[in-house]
Amino acid sequence: MTNTIADITRESDAILLVGSNPEHAHPVIGMQVRQAVQRGAKLIVADPRDIDLAKDADIHLKLRPGTNVALVNGMIHIIIEEGLTDEKFIAERTENFEALKELVKDYTPEKVAEICGIDVDMLREAARLYATVDKAPIMYCLGVTEHHTGTEGVMSLSNLAMCVGKIGRPGCGVNPIRGQNNVQGACDMGASPNQFPGYQNIDREGILEKFEKAWNTKLNPNIGTKATDCFPKMLTGEIKGLFIFGEDPVRTDPNTHHVMKCLEALDFFVIDELFMTETAKLADVILPGISYAEKEGTFSNTERRVQRVRKAVTIEGEAKPDTWIFTEIMNRMGYPQPHLTAAEIMDEIASVTPSFGGISHTRLDSEEVGGRGLQWPCTSPEHPGTPIMHVGKFARGLGYFRPAAYKASMELPDEEYPLTMITGRILYHYNACAMTDKTEGINEIANSNFIEIHTDDAEKLGIADGELVAVASRRGEITATAHVSDKTRCGEVWMPFHYVDGANWLTNDALDSISSTPEYKVCAVKVSKINAE
Repeated sequence: MTNTIADITRESDAILLVGSNPEHAHPVIGMQVRQAVQRGAKLIVADPRDIDLAKDADIHLKLRPGTNVALVNGMIHIIIEEGLTDEKFIAERTENFEALKELVKDYTPEKVAEICGIDVDMLREAARLYATVDKAPIMYCLGVTEHHTGTEGVMSLSNLAMCVGKIGRPGCGVNPIRGQNNVQGACDMGASPNQFPGYQNIDREGILEKFEKAWNTKLNPNIGTKATDCFPKMLTGEIKGLFIFGEDPVRTDPNTHHVMKCLEALDFFVIDELFMTETAKLADVILPGISYAEKEGTFSNTERRVQRVRKAVTIEGEAKPDTWIFTEIMNRMGYPQPHLTAAEIMDEIASVTPSFGGISHTRLDSEEVGGRGLQWPCTSPEHPGTPIMHVGKFARGLGYFRPAAYKASMELPDEEYPLTMITGRILYHYNACAMTDKTEGINEIANSNFIEIHTDDAEKLGIADGELVAVASRRGEITATAHVSDKTRCGEVWMPFHYVDGANWLTNDALDSISSTPEYKVCAVKVSKINAE
């Protein structure tokens, strides 16, 4: 996120919410967005479903899944056509605007309205509202990124913010909402295969050498493999061993049959886990990990805020912290490594990561910080942290417009599979249910898989609300309870991905060509009565 949660929910005149249902997926932020609307902020929702916030939105663009790039290009076309761009910002702080201007010429409101299946006047109204108010943040989530053009969807939103100068200012910016605690922290610490901590690219001059010197060892100079790209390599034998910690791809990755086949092809598979997940059941060795409440460290939340986590309980048994496990494996594989405390590890991070240079446990625990945490970049012990990024200047110097043309989703409905399925989260469960389905009260409320289907589609298929139905794609078939309503568009269905018998048995494992994120959000399916002859 370029801005803070408080900033974008309390300072904004309007909010553009794209591909996100925060009241279910990020309820603390969702509540604050609702409060922003109650205090008078305008709300534009771009989402294929009637999410709860859409009912209170000034404009709901109920677009076809997979058409985000076209939608944003259409908004930029209108903004340019009506002279609503921030010419001063574009001239002084950006480059490559002419290329964007040339691309969006083709994205007339009428053409975009047809691609997205939305009202052309509402599209114009949305573009005008976002462009003309003083402060308007963009907030987005997996509804933008989980497409084969997800990265281009994010770039398009950045183009939109820059063309009206709504970045590097309070109440503005481009703000991805993270779905799990510390997913931001994992990215920050070099979980990407091409980066060291703090987004320091392996192939950038001097970076590899810096880490080799700090760690006193030679490092592999080659860029690694993204998580989703690993699975095909397991089948070919290019990857023979795998170590997973805190991940359940059998439940969360697309095309479950394929994921299981890949994991079963490994010579050796070890997992570090809290619970016997569906993935853990396939492992050769299971190392019992410990929960956040049993260890010291930090979480980095969605607004880049690094906060202390303190050990609260000690539980009997032989479960160990992840850091202890990693250190022991390094030692036993011949790389001498001392067991460091969480505070010592944080100090090492600061020593090699400029954006974390001023962050330490000592400082996070101090009266100066007062439990608020510190937002990176925080480059020195005197630096106060950075609530708003790109103020006055972008990290790269000039903001770069990256034009992206609309491309249709990889798998569209046809005669055999006539419905488009979208996936998402519900309020009661958390990702793969590894923790939440252990909770009796939650299971009383939400204990089984369901599918939302439009009233007209249900009527054609003779399906009643509450009826058990079969749902099939080219990759598998499952059963689910039908929830009949007008929440989705006609021809579209929606299903949560949390359940063991849920949507990912069906989803398409087509990947984004840049990020390798799967296209969870668009998948062709058919729904049928179980008792149909």
